[in-house]
Amino acid sequence: MIIVGINAYHADASAAIFVNGKMVAAIEEERFTRVKHWAGFPQLAIKFCLQEAGVSFKDVDFFAIGRDPKAKFLKKILYLAANPSGSFKTVKDRLGNSKKVSSIQKELSEISGLPEEDFTHKVRNVEHHRSHLASAFFASPFEEAACLSIDGSGDFSTTMTGIGKGNHIKVLQSVDFPHSIGIFYTAFTQLLGFPHYGDEYKVMGMAPYGEPKYVDALYDVIKLTGDGLFKLNLEYFRKGTSGVIGYDENHVPVVAPMYSEHMVKKFGAVRLKEEPLSQYHKDLAASVQRMTELVIFHILNHLHAATGLDKVCIAGGVAQNSVANGKITRNTPFKEVYIPSAGHDAGISMGAALYVQHQEKDQPRHAIYSAYTGSRYDNAVIRKMLDEKNIAYTQYDGEQLYDVVTDRLINGGVVGWFSGRAEFGPRALGGRSIIADPRRNDAKELLNSKIKRRESFRPFAPSILKEYVAEYFELDEAVPFMEKVFPIKKEKQASIPAVTHVDGTGRLQSVDKEISPAYYALIDTFRKKTGVPILLNTSFNENEPIVNTPEEALACYLRTSMDMLVMENIVVSR
Repeated sequence: MIIVGINAYHADASAAIFVNGKMVAAIEEERFTRVKHWAGFPQLAIKFCLQEAGVSFKDVDFFAIGRDPKAKFLKKILYLAANPSGSFKTVKDRLGNSKKVSSIQKELSEISGLPEEDFTHKVRNVEHHRSHLASAFFASPFEEAACLSIDGSGDFSTTMTGIGKGNHIKVLQSVDFPHSIGIFYTAFTQLLGFPHYGDEYKVMGMAPYGEPKYVDALYDVIKLTGDGLFKLNLEYFRKGTSGVIGYDENHVPVVAPMYSEHMVKKFGAVRLKEEPLSQYHKDLAASVQRMTELVIFHILNHLHAATGLDKVCIAGGVAQNSVANGKITRNTPFKEVYIPSAGHDAGISMGAALYVQHQEKDQPRHAIYSAYTGSRYDNAVIRKMLDEKNIAYTQYDGEQLYDVVTDRLINGGVVGWFSGRAEFGPRALGGRSIIADPRRNDAKELLNSKIKRRESFRPFAPSILKEYVAEYFELDEAVPFMEKVFPIKKEKQASIPAVTHVDGTGRLQSVDKEISPAYYALIDTFRKKTGVPILLNTSFNENEPIVNTPEEALACYLRTSMDMLVMENIVVSR
């Protein structure tokens, strides 16, 4: 059975393909369009998946779309009727977007050259949050687990809980738009002066610089309810029909202001772009982060009581809050947490396909431990590209390569590491990474001056050999997708200052030898030379989507002050 999953006309458009139960490829359309969070129809991602699987459009049994325009349709109509003062244009755009989603057959016909009727019985619509739940539970190694999907909104839901067992997920509860922890976090992100789609991680990074002094005040903004859920005090937010995410003519997500004048009155004016961050801003960020954690723990504690299970699977945009994720096993009764590499909306494609594969077609499950499902290039292709551009390079075998690269790192070099298949999801995991020596006090400044040029309060992440997690971190849990932040042991913080955040934590990736053999070998070579089994890891990009091709990697290297570029076994050096 061949199933293609699609996230279309929604932020982080993507595609994934499963052949006989196993995921063969998955990738975001932004890797091809080079536009962050691109939200159109992912035709290049679909074609890539088919090519990787060696199949044609005709061979596909089902195209699973992670959106269902019919979901909660009556509730949508009643909500719009009750909120006539919202933006007519926004309502019109939303209805237009729904029509696009419902005409997937036409899109597939146009890109395949096949008649539209060939796809009529192959398209399956899977509601947004059910897709999220499926992306987490069906990809997990758990036979039975509690499930949580939590984000801004999708198909008129913002949160959904459930219980997964075998090949079936039963939905327990859901929260309707506009009551959303994602909207809560985004509104305050905007108030703190970060207006763009996806800026929420900046607030998460800034939070440790402040104290959560305003949590009591935030209890008036979001209220925990006795059923284990929550409600927003809508007085603090613009009308839902005017304060939502839309998409411009280039399929780029555009976020309208979500805060109301009441929020401004209570929490202060919106910080201007050129305005420095005050201690108040940092304290407010800390409070918003803390309140978000309290809401998540409230939901999970209730979910545990309802299910009695010790394992939980989580997805959705809010599941990208790695600080909250890292606290779950310490603040709830859950003992194991699985979050997929693409917990955000790109993972909708994977989830929709998994939902059809298991919930509808009862196929055998296969746990997903690897995020390496994207593009790959061999040495011959890379050499040809460099020869055509007249770029000098050296090719090494494995052991030599790791020796040369680690020597450069130890001598203060910043290295672009392009190896194997690209990762599915927002985190670079040693496929498309920029790496540095975590022992250097100046590594953060080096990276920002040479390449990243990003806010000073944002931390860089440690990739650590999985066998050494317990030696450096206070929790010893597998973190394959860099999806959790853990406290670094106090006695180890001074030895890895470049990846220790101001609060003594790190957003780690535990590197498995079987899943990431080349990256593991590189870190292990560094360990043998330095005694430290860790490398600083950040995404291979410069204010753009993560690089996808050797040409993009070379362009990033040439326009920045990176010291070395490694593409497979080939090294370009200044």
